[in-house]
Amino acid sequence: MVSGVLIYLALVGVAWCALTPILWALSASLKSDGAVTDPNPLPAHPQWSNYTAVFDLIPLGRMLLNTVVYAACVTAGQVFFCSLAGYAFARLRFPGREVLFLCYLTTLMVPLTVTVIPQFILMRAVGWVDTPWSMIVPGLFGSAFGTYLMRQFFATLPMELEEAAILDGCTPWQIYWRVLLPHTRPALMVLAVLTWITVWNDFLWPLIMIQRNDYATATLGLVRLQGQYHTRWPILMAAAMLILLPLIAIYAVAQRAFVRGIAMSGMGGR
Repeated sequence: MVSGVLIYLALVGVAWCALTPILWALSASLKSDGAVTDPNPLPAHPQWSNYTAVFDLIPLGRMLLNTVVYAACVTAGQVFFCSLAGYAFARLRFPGREVLFLCYLTTLMVPLTVTVIPQFILMRAVGWVDTPWSMIVPGLFGSAFGTYLMRQFFATLPMELEEAAILDGCTPWQIYWRVLLPHTRPALMVLAVLTWITVWNDFLWPLIMIQRNDYATATLGLVRLQGQYHTRWPILMAAAMLILLPLIAIYAVAQRAFVRGIAMSGMGGR
């Protein structure tokens, strides 16, 4: 009984630490410039005009649309290529499979900042700087984490499914596409949600590659709202809340499949 109470108190403390910045941002987005430091969390006169002012200062609608397009393309590519690679590493037998997979996993230890300059040089060489292609192509063809996640899930599927498909004359592609892939929906949901969040929140790569507002992302819009000498914090917080809302909606819709995929893919601490 006591241990259960302590666990719940710890969870409440962690949740409070995580939610306090968001609640503060929501409160600040409804205050005036002079009252943004007021400790009272409930503004006396909510300034809903802060939300409309965001769209007057930057083309946030266009930036949100750009981010949705980038996130959708990268997510689709990650889901397809990571599931394909995960199937190959988990179910196909070929020389050097384990060594190749281990080498692929070691790329997880390479910091992002190490690869930024080589990627930028490649994008400049092909003429993709300040174009949508620079935001889509580098993350389109899978990742080590996504491949590992899908491999773990494919490894949990019973071999009888594959053996029955082989007896029916299915090729490896048909086994992957028609037999095994439909059973990996929870893992695919986990990978899709994590990829979407990563692309949505990405700031460093768009900052390097994108200059024009026509191709800018929502995170770049936040930075461009900051003034050199004076920042209107209520408007900045209003923009942050507008950018946060789609992520909350996506997680609310995919929550059950997300948790189930984490538990079944070997990522749940088992």
